[in-house]
Amino acid sequence: MGRRWGVPDGVTVGTSVIGASLIDPVGSQTWVLLDDDPQRRLGMALGLAVRAGGPGTPSPLHLLVEDPADAGVLARRASQLSTPIDVWQIAGADLVEVEPAAAAVDQAPPPEAELYRPILTAAGLEPVVEGGDLIGEFRGLEVARVVVDESGEAHLEAGVGRFDREVGAMMFAHLSEADERLARVVDVVRLQRHAGADPHPLNRLVPERWLRSVVVNRPELVGAARLEPVGSACPRRNLRENGVATAMGVDAAGHSMVVVCSTGIDLDLVPSAVDDRLSHDPSARLVLVVPADDALGITEDLAALVQGGADLLTVPDHWRSLDDEQDR
Repeated sequence: MGRRWGVPDGVTVGTSVIGASLIDPVGSQTWVLLDDDPQRRLGMALGLAVRAGGPGTPSPLHLLVEDPADAGVLARRASQLSTPIDVWQIAGADLVEVEPAAAAVDQAPPPEAELYRPILTAAGLEPVVEGGDLIGEFRGLEVARVVVDESGEAHLEAGVGRFDREVGAMMFAHLSEADERLARVVDVVRLQRHAGADPHPLNRLVPERWLRSVVVNRPELVGAARLEPVGSACPRRNLRENGVATAMGVDAAGHSMVVVCSTGIDLDLVPSAVDDRLSHDPSARLVLVVPADDALGITEDLAALVQGGADLLTVPDHWRSLDDEQDR
């Protein structure tokens, strides 16, 4: 780095959960070395740049990454923001400026998998396509997945996550029909995943996807006429991973919307949201949805950097109970 920019006087050297950083208060620039899960760290790095330059005027940001694929995704996300962000790939002692990767495209499930969509719907599940797979969610929680084997034959696996699906296949092996096995799993999840239930992993996992389910069922909450869930440009890798949940639809006037839901403190909401809009409809209105208590000032600051604009909307903090009200 010193060979390219020199070492400015008065720089602040720091470390954080995203990696080592340098902040130059005189030249107003920020450098961050992203060495752990860099694709999902742009928001945190932007937080440092906002703190260095101030809201509305974040300092120019330089991101240093080793993996070329990660660097390309970061550059793609950065290209959707209106603040100077350069992504550099570390190549030995040199730094190579990175071009944005192509927009992600979510693959459609094979026709064999689509045959199971009516079974998912009949079980009271919301069919969701993500990463080329057809899954069934109950209030945002995956409880079924259609798996296509090497021979091209599709079958339905019921359970929460891969391990649970494997256990479920053994527990319910005596049930001859896939929809019978699925009904058993849905019954177990339904008992736990509602607003009044005692704390349990089944009602704590993937809350952002539960929020998406509420918004899809009640699109008027975000000014939409209709919405449907869609996959993300960077799909989640497991049920415990923090992330966003995205939907597409139209407003009352028929204009396209991309709605991205998040809960808790997720600084990568904005970078993930612009990436998902780019993936599905770059010209759509972008809406960020969070519970009222999670509408942080830094989220507003980052949303203001989105090219083409982004609207930050809130839902009541009792949003989980809205599902129960609708079921009555």
